[in-house]
Amino acid sequence: MRAPLGHFDNAVPAPDCLDLLTPPVADAVRAWRGDVPAEQLVYVDTDPAIADTAVFAEHYGPELLDQSANCVVVAGKRGGETTLAACVVLSRTRVDVNGAVRRQLGARKASFAPMDTAVGETGMEYGGITPIGLPASWPLLIDSAVLDTEWILIGSGRRRGKLIVPGKSLADLPGAVILEGLGV
Repeated sequence: MRAPLGHFDNAVPAPDCLDLLTPPVADAVRAWRGDVPAEQLVYVDTDPAIADTAVFAEHYGPELLDQSANCVVVAGKRGGETTLAACVVLSRTRVDVNGAVRRQLGARKASFAPMDTAVGETGMEYGGITPIGLPASWPLLIDSAVLDTEWILIGSGRRRGKLIVPGKSLADLPGAVILEGLGV
């Protein structure tokens, strides 16, 4: 199979390689519901040593800088309560944590979640966290520009491998909230 974007040697439908995904991601692909069929979620094998966006795009195709999204875990705090959420923005932008995220979560303070919290709560590897397979109770804040991207490269739950999915498919994920200006 040829990947819908980038220069990858190995691309397969995600439902055909569940063993390469972390358990929460594999479970989400297995239970996939939505307007986009699960077979359109494509897994590409990648070198984990070059998983960071800039180096990754240099190796697999510079066009990926405009067709990649990052998923980060944030923590909103208010009155002793902490709310974890995930944010998905185009990789050429950064998450507006102190503005859009804080307001959406109704938090007094918002920040990136500590690495051990992000990894422990998602069951995914740091640097590979993806919006597919996150805890269903979490708000999933998605910048509208991500949905407007025909095909988007996201994490697979591990540093090795990525998923390429139709941008619009992320709107069907549990807890999805679409925001203008989440990525700045």
